[in-house]
Amino acid sequence: MEDEFYIKRCIEIAQKALGKTYPNPLVGSVIVHNGKIIGEGYHHRAGENHAEINAINSVKDKSLIPESTIYVSLEPCAHYGKTPPCSLKIKELGFKKVVIGAMDSHDKVNGKGKKIIQDSGIEVISEILEKECIELNKRFFTYHEKKRPYIILKWAESEDGFLDKNFKPYSISNSLVNQYVHQLRADEHAILVGTQTTLNDNPSLTVRNIKGNNPVRILIDFDLKVPNNFNIYNSEAKILVFNSIKESSEENIHFIKITKDNFLENLMNALYKEQIQSVIIEGGGFTLQQFINANLWDEAIVIKNENLKLENGTKAPKFEYKVDKTKHFRDNNISLFKLKNS
Repeated sequence: MEDEFYIKRCIEIAQKALGKTYPNPLVGSVIVHNGKIIGEGYHHRAGENHAEINAINSVKDKSLIPESTIYVSLEPCAHYGKTPPCSLKIKELGFKKVVIGAMDSHDKVNGKGKKIIQDSGIEVISEILEKECIELNKRFFTYHEKKRPYIILKWAESEDGFLDKNFKPYSISNSLVNQYVHQLRADEHAILVGTQTTLNDNPSLTVRNIKGNNPVRILIDFDLKVPNNFNIYNSEAKILVFNSIKESSEENIHFIKITKDNFLENLMNALYKEQIQSVIIEGGGFTLQQFINANLWDEAIVIKNENLKLENGTKAPKFEYKVDKTKHFRDNNISLFKLKNS
């Protein structure tokens, strides 16, 4: 139970960096001496110190380390990247014990970090609150194990099941939900829309109502119909434009050629290559339906305005799954779905 308590704390502090560590995972670490936390840290962003190093650096009396246990939500790394391997640092400092939440399925780690520590004679316990630690890094694990991003479907519909009014943009969700949606954008790595939605709505797809990083914008525009003076092409965030005409890069804009044959499979391969770990599929109806029909999603967020009837327009996607959780924001209901065994 003691180990679970400290791994829970690792998860708690790791979550502070949600949306900021891509393509790295979220990791928290706690150092305990005689039942007292003497250091803790988390990974803030890619290229900076890992959680274990931040936790070690926060310990005031380093002489206590050989008699301490270090807890970490994800297996310590074993390879040189932008920073040296944490497993070697743990070995060098000679911790009494190491407790790991989840093992790292990344090819460069995958048991190697644990082995380095064990081979040095340090006791290692792993898979403590493993399910919770995997949930913390669902994006990271999906990306490395399934070779594709973690996919979140999202749309707002009226009470009578329309996405717009008479095929023209219409504000469906309230101001509270708008804040929720912008937080979602800040938390996830990328956001995707199709040609028609972009032409109809001229969206920026940036984070505005809260503080956070802008997601990478992904536009599916086979014939490059969206004019380059549209908001989606502004310099506020990176944009990947999947099309059938050209392949080129200019500042924040990257054109990537793709074919309509096996489109979703090709798209997943391309996003994996671009190291995109999670994507919100924001629309429109046709694009969302393609992902639903292919069973290619992990979570879905459906916003419903129960007091709004639009009577005519673009029909909401056909989506027949059991709701996992519901949230209420005044007259808007948010239904959350999770694809089982996804």
